[in-house]
Amino acid sequence: MDTLTFATQLAQQTGELLLTYYRRSGIGTTMKADRTVVTEADLAADHLIRQAIRENYPDDGLLSEEEGTIYPAGKRAVWIVDPLDGTTNFSLGMHYWGVSIARLVNGEPDTAALYFPLLDELFTAQRGGGAFLNGSRLEVKPPDQMNTFFSCCSRTLENYDVGLRCKTRILGSAAYGLGTVARGSAVLAFEVTPKVWDFCGSWLVTCEAGGVIQVLDGGTPFPLTPGTDYEGQGYPILTAATPEMWTKGQAKIIPKSS
Repeated sequence: MDTLTFATQLAQQTGELLLTYYRRSGIGTTMKADRTVVTEADLAADHLIRQAIRENYPDDGLLSEEEGTIYPAGKRAVWIVDPLDGTTNFSLGMHYWGVSIARLVNGEPDTAALYFPLLDELFTAQRGGGAFLNGSRLEVKPPDQMNTFFSCCSRTLENYDVGLRCKTRILGSAAYGLGTVARGSAVLAFEVTPKVWDFCGSWLVTCEAGGVIQVLDGGTPFPLTPGTDYEGQGYPILTAATPEMWTKGQAKIIPKSS
């Protein structure tokens, strides 16, 4: 089985597992040390993914939000996993949540599968092979700015002055929010402090769809560095359909002075 088929099937299997925990009335949570929430569903999904990767790719490394956030040294390929992106949404019985599975080769995104069960949306991508949504190829086109929105996270307006003249949407899932440009819904998407497991999959999907995704200063977190603990490293990620739109967005999203 090739890596994309494996990642796709595993993302779908994990999504089905998460649905067994999901309740529209919400479920209980606990607070992690970094003040983010976690549920028993996160941990069950993480266990499923870890076990499947270890059985099928025993020579690969593994980095997950829920356990083991140091990028492994001495590994050509490393899986980056967010077993449940949008945990708060999930715990409150809302729809915007899913699983993100990415495989990096030499520190660069190579394979990605992101599945959002209640939205019935499966994003897949492989380096050089294009990006797809539910099997249909994604090709980013300059959006109609009169009929689209700016996707951002809840920290955006607290930390940045935003001068964009378009509707704003906060979806509560970094992986999905960053993917809204690739799927043609958002003119721009911005996340203030996503971790590598939040954006690795969406990064590859966006690139393979022809979009632009970078850190707000124009840089990139890739290749990831072996031995680095990525738990405390967040990156302000901005994505757009075109280089011109990305530059415009960068100019209109200004850090607030402290």
